[in-house]
Amino acid sequence: MINYNSTKNKSRQCRKVAFYGRVSTEHEEQLNALRNQMQWYEELSRSYPEWDIIERYMDEGITGTQANKRPEFMRMLDDAFRGKFDLIVTREVSRFARNTIDCLEMTRKLRNSKVEVFFVQEGIWTMDNEGEMNLTIRAMMVEAQMKNMQSPG
Repeated sequence: MINYNSTKNKSRQCRKVAFYGRVSTEHEEQLNALRNQMQWYEELSRSYPEWDIIERYMDEGITGTQANKRPEFMRMLDDAFRGKFDLIVTREVSRFARNTIDCLEMTRKLRNSKVEVFFVQEGIWTMDNEGEMNLTIRAMMVEAQMKNMQSPG
């Protein structure tokens, strides 16, 4: 069982939770990776009995560079702004966004709507004091990595 409780000693309050996962291609191995992500989220949720899993959002075969081209991501944001849940859990920053500005703008809008994002691999909770600083650094690294992969070498 995964135990990420030590990443931040968050209060153990009840949370309405949404999971978000994404793979960038529709190749069979990527679709298997998406199923694995969902199983990973289910296992993670067992470490947080106070989480009430409201919804699971999965984008298949879609790049993370443009949020508006990810239908499940956009549906998740709409549901968040309507108050359907108060916590989005995503495995890592690169699953959420690969553009630093988009990532920060989205998490700020969510925070203003009282919705937190937990980036599990990085241990970043967006409502924490240092959350935005850590997210900015990590999002910049993700974006730089993506640009390096795209440049001819």
